[in-house]
Amino acid sequence: MICELAPGVLSWDEVDPARHPFDAASAARVVRSLGPSRCVPRRPDVPFADPAMSAWSWGEARLWADAMSQALVEHYGRWAAGFRWSHDEGDFDGGPVGHWCCPRDSITTPQETLTRVVAALCEWRAWLESLAGWIDAYPLDLATVEDDRLLWDRAARNLILQVTDRTGCGSGWHGHCHQVLTWFLDRWAVAPDVAEELVGQAIGGRFLSWTGPDAALVDDVAERLAGSLRPADRAARPAEPVPDHLESWLAVRETVAWQRAPDSGAEGPVTPRQDGVAEDIRGFDGALDPARADGLLTALELLRDDAGRDAQLDFELLRRWQRHVLGTSQLPPLRSRPAFAKGGRERYGIAPDIRARLDACLAESAYDAARPLPLTARAARTYLDVCFFHPFDDGNARAAFLALIFVLAREGIALDGVVLLRRVTFQADEPGDALTLAGYIDTHITETRRRAVSPDRVP
Repeated sequence: MICELAPGVLSWDEVDPARHPFDAASAARVVRSLGPSRCVPRRPDVPFADPAMSAWSWGEARLWADAMSQALVEHYGRWAAGFRWSHDEGDFDGGPVGHWCCPRDSITTPQETLTRVVAALCEWRAWLESLAGWIDAYPLDLATVEDDRLLWDRAARNLILQVTDRTGCGSGWHGHCHQVLTWFLDRWAVAPDVAEELVGQAIGGRFLSWTGPDAALVDDVAERLAGSLRPADRAARPAEPVPDHLESWLAVRETVAWQRAPDSGAEGPVTPRQDGVAEDIRGFDGALDPARADGLLTALELLRDDAGRDAQLDFELLRRWQRHVLGTSQLPPLRSRPAFAKGGRERYGIAPDIRARLDACLAESAYDAARPLPLTARAARTYLDVCFFHPFDDGNARAAFLALIFVLAREGIALDGVVLLRRVTFQADEPGDALTLAGYIDTHITETRRRAVSPDRVP
């Protein structure tokens, strides 16, 4: 499972300035042209300790910040998500950005807020450009690593010192340091999985939050990293096309221990204090594009009507909702070509029986007394089915989310929040992701049920 807007998972390919053009002089104009700039929320005039401030910060303000991140990513590329990676305990722990902290502190008036976004974006980009310069300072080649270990050592040591200086060694700074060292190895053709392992072994858990490493530790980490490299660590060029991740998912689907999923849904229907799905759509999608939010809200109303009549979930039902999600006059067809996602890293194949296979999988979302499975498992499986069948040319993540909400609604469960269920992505060939998602669904059901009878709890 990956949080789509979390900068800590960005790869070197995704942040390398040479691959992603950026004009700092036009950044202010671009930011102010994006949808979220038209609806910047205003911070309430209450003390920071007031529960109303917490509710605003974790609700409306965070949704807006996520929407701005998404808008910047759509315009510039995934690297732009790092503008919120602030020092210490901000939106994301231990980053290099000083112009942004978190929604509570950084969202004030519209003018001030947008100025901070621009400054933070430019600061993050300048940091990436600086890193690229330091990484390229020593042209390195794994083929001659035995002769050039001193250069690898010097480069790694310099990068560690740059990160400690930039982050201030506050909360979680070591996560970004680990990432920068893997970027360094990736840049010089070390296989990503090897880079991850070698950096982890070199650091060995010795970099700690709120503690700057002494010179001896920095030297030891750099020396260990340089000393561990071998010519055979070079990333191999893929000799075969990307595998069919739909088939990978269908194989994984059969191996997941779905019956082990937590089962808070068995406790019966849940009526939330607030409509968390609609609130998320209004706050996130509405900030990106009001028409997008309107389409999703219309689809949400339709799916709840369909759930109320205990409709069977199939592709025909999905595309009735998807017509509104995409704002098309016609029902969207099933895709007719292979589809790609995650920057081309996942490919979903096509076959004559794809619709029949999709419908068969979706039919399993209903309760079956002969083969009972927890509601959380069935909802998670349905979400992943839609993700990896990837039935539409566009909007599949939204389609998967709506399908999940439908499965819950059909059994009388609505949620007061969906923060763990949107703006995340899962891997088709990772068995653990399925039960992770089921656990997130269970958490939301449990918390919604608890807050429904505890009015003082903030969603």
